[in-house]
This record gives sequence, C-alpha cells and structure tokens, in this order.
Amino acid sequence: MPSSLSSPRVRTVLDAIAAEQQRVDAVEQPELLDIVRRRTTPWTPRELVDACASGYYAAPAAIGRMLYTCVRAMRPRVVFEFGTSYGFTAIHIAAALRDNGAGKLYTVDLHEGKCAAAREHLKSAEVDEYAEVITGEAADVLSSFPLVAKSTEPVDLLYLDGWADFYLDVVRAAEPWLRTGALVHADDTEKFAAGARPYLEYVRDPQGDYVSVGITDGQGLELSTYTGPARTGRPERTAA
Repeated sequence: MPSSLSSPRVRTVLDAIAAEQQRVDAVEQPELLDIVRRRTTPWTPRELVDACASGYYAAPAAIGRMLYTCVRAMRPRVVFEFGTSYGFTAIHIAAALRDNGAGKLYTVDLHEGKCAAAREHLKSAEVDEYAEVITGEAADVLSSFPLVAKSTEPVDLLYLDGWADFYLDVVRAAEPWLRTGALVHADDTEKFAAGARPYLEYVRDPQGDYVSVGITDGQGLELSTYTGPARTGRPERTAA
C-alpha cells in the first residue's frame, strides 16, 4: 500500500511549504544567522519568536522522511514536537501515524500565526486527526502534559526542532512523561552549536539517563534513547 506521503493532498501541501521556504529563507536565514553570531546575551523565548517570525526554517525534506520512517517503525502512541513552524515535519509525523492506524502528535510553537497556518496545512493534508497544534512554550506545556493530552500515556518520541538554546529545558520538562526507551531526536545541533552545547553535554553524559549519538548532516542531529526510569507512577509499557 502506498504511503500517505504519496497522496496528492499531502504531496501538494508539503511541496507548497518547501517552495515557500526556499523562497523566503534564502533571504531570511543568512540574516538570522548573522543576528545569532552577534548576540552576546541569552535569548528569551519571545525574542526568538520575534527574530524568526518572518522565516520558515523547516527541516530539510530528508529529515521529514526520516521522521516518517521512524514513526512507522516505532509505532508510537504519543509524539511530542518542539517547534511547529508551518507544519512541514508535523505533516510527515501525522502521515506516519495515519498509516500506522493509531497515535497522536502534540506539536508546540510560540508563534500564533505559524500555529494557525500549521493547523490549516494539517487539515489540507487530511492528517489533522492525528495531530494537535498547541500555542505556547514547550517546557510549560510539558509541565502539565497529562492534562493537555487528557491521557497518562507516556511520550514515545520527542522531536526537538525549535531553538537549540531551549533543548535542555524541554527535555528536562519531558522526562517525567518519557517512556523508558523513548527516542529523542534533536535537530540543528551543529547549525546552532553554541546554543545546543548544554543539551549535548547533558544527553552525552556517561553517568546520565541517555545513550546518545551525533550525526553530521550539514546541520547536525542528535539521536538519544532515554534509559531512565518512569517518574510519574503511571504504568510503564514497551513500544508496540
């Protein structure tokens, strides 16, 4: 059976996002990287939202397909994404969940306009049943995640593609809800190396709760397996 990525509706939306990203980010991304290099003080989440407001900054198509294949193989029940933007990777994840026949993606971004656009893109691709777009700070959302998700199901896959400076805050906030053996995928760890450094030191600590490996793809990505215990008192389970 062909994958949902081949369906005309999904393909049309993904191609439209990719084309607009290529057009906009050719101008916006060099300017953003220059701002980052010149920055000498820590960012606040709102400052970053404002700095990135005019760009798309979606993951490359290969990352989208990698996420699709991981979700198909893992068959997660719960996926959490930090950094929705216009929904490019969210559509890949939701398409995989649809092809699996089960699961839910919770994707979080602080930019209201991008969240609204992502909802429309997921709906146009006909995968919105498998995704919920949440406007807010990811760490704050995770602090009350069972209430947000209306479930005590653990998180099987955590995808980090927001601002690298906040990866450590987000993964720490997620740990009470991570399944033992959960996969954590962090993008842009070389592209924004200074911001990602505290996160990488954390997940690569031999005495810590992760087994982690870095992959060089031009932007940098880190794949980590959470080996720590369940911390919430809810029943632990293994992946399906």
